[in-house]
Amino acid sequence: MSDNNMPMGQDTHDHDMTYENEQSMVTIPLREYDKLKAQGQYITDPSLISIIDKIEELTRALRKHIVRKL
Repeated sequence: MSDNNMPMGQDTHDHDMTYENEQSMVTIPLREYDKLKAQGQYITDPSLISIIDKIEELTRALRKHIVRKL
């Protein structure tokens, strides 16, 4: 049983391509936009934070072995 309203094969591809250039716009309050923009200045990725913490830990360990002679 075939439904003429449902495109098949190449017709489906051609139908899908009609949506390719569609654009949508999202509207958010200015305060929310400012908060999102401010968050862009901070590192929030947990894996990256973990790496930075490890670097800090290793740096502290290395500093214990620094001897400065004047």
